[in-house]
Amino acid sequence: QVQLVESGGGLVQAGGSLRLSCAASGRTFSSYAMAWFRQAPEKEREYVARDSFAGSFTGYADFAKGRFTISRDNDKNMVYLQMNSLEPEDTAVYYCAVAKGPYGDTTMSAYEYWGQGTQVTVSS
Repeated sequence: QVQLVESGGGLVQAGGSLRLSCAASGRTFSSYAMAWFRQAPEKEREYVARDSFAGSFTGYADFAKGRFTISRDNDKNMVYLQMNSLEPEDTAVYYCAVAKGPYGDTTMSAYEYWGQGTQVTVSS
């Protein structure tokens, strides 16, 4: 059974940093893209960043470029999201996801497995 467990969320002041982690289990994920999405209150879930298999490609939403960095450790089945220069608008529940294939894309439909999410709150 595939499981994704996010951690690392919390309350941080604007301008601060957080590092989110996602532990994946149930199979080997090195052949699949992994991604982070987020969902703010009363808003739709949106794409944040993705990392293709073997780290051959990383992509970011415009709001994440220059501030967020996605990385993965295939030996540990882990994916991370380093978030710097956080803003109150970054407040959301952050979800990691495993794609159906090696590259993924920016849409939720490209992802097969999802974690339960971790709350990130940025105060002004």
